[in-house]
Amino acid sequence: MSYSVGQVAGFAGVTVRTLHHYDDIGLLVPSERSHAGHRRYSDADLDRLQQILFYRELGFPLDEVAALLDDPDADPRAHLRRQHELLTARIEKLQKMAAAVEHAMEARSMGINLTPEEKFEVFGEFDPDQYEEEVRERWGDTDAYRQSRQKTASYTKEDWQRIQNEADELTRRFVALMDAGEPADSEAAMDAAEDHRQGIARNHYDCGHEMHTCLGEMYVSDERFTRNIDAAKPGLAAYMRDAILANAVRHTP
Repeated sequence: MSYSVGQVAGFAGVTVRTLHHYDDIGLLVPSERSHAGHRRYSDADLDRLQQILFYRELGFPLDEVAALLDDPDADPRAHLRRQHELLTARIEKLQKMAAAVEHAMEARSMGINLTPEEKFEVFGEFDPDQYEEEVRERWGDTDAYRQSRQKTASYTKEDWQRIQNEADELTRRFVALMDAGEPADSEAAMDAAEDHRQGIARNHYDCGHEMHTCLGEMYVSDERFTRNIDAAKPGLAAYMRDAILANAVRHTP
């Protein structure tokens, strides 16, 4: 049984031109020729082609492929072991590449699609990626988390800069209210808290008053939030919590 060059090209998924080239350089010389001089390939030729394509897939240059296949001292079992080792190494490399791609996709879906320089420009020393795993574990099954991922997926550096500027402006408002001696349940403080809630809803996820009060409680129960918020003014986290709670009560029928 023999096969034409066109048939072999179809079997192997290569071009006729490639097979002609392999013949010209002596890498894969067909075992037969038709009466008209056309190339005819045997089953043994197909086996050799399979090995050639395997090594080519692994990145071996053609001259090294020829040396591997034409070594008279080559042990077939050793040859198979080498193929297995190379395949195993390739699989491991591809798995690492796949993991890297998954990580990149996840980072992009979170909307933090910024270079390290851009992240520093927008967030300063705070790195939002640092807490992503914890956020996913705590809220990954919630509608708010899924909605935030969907909404922020297309955010650019400019979007994140705008959101950060809004947050900084709110912080200044709260600090100014504290400095002026305004109680946390004053109209001005509750208005600031309402703007804070609406900013979350606008930029991230639907944030009702009940969820907003939960966030306020977290500002004082999680020392990391407290430390970050109080960096603007000692006691700010508790003040914001109280203003958020008062605003929620104000909007409760």
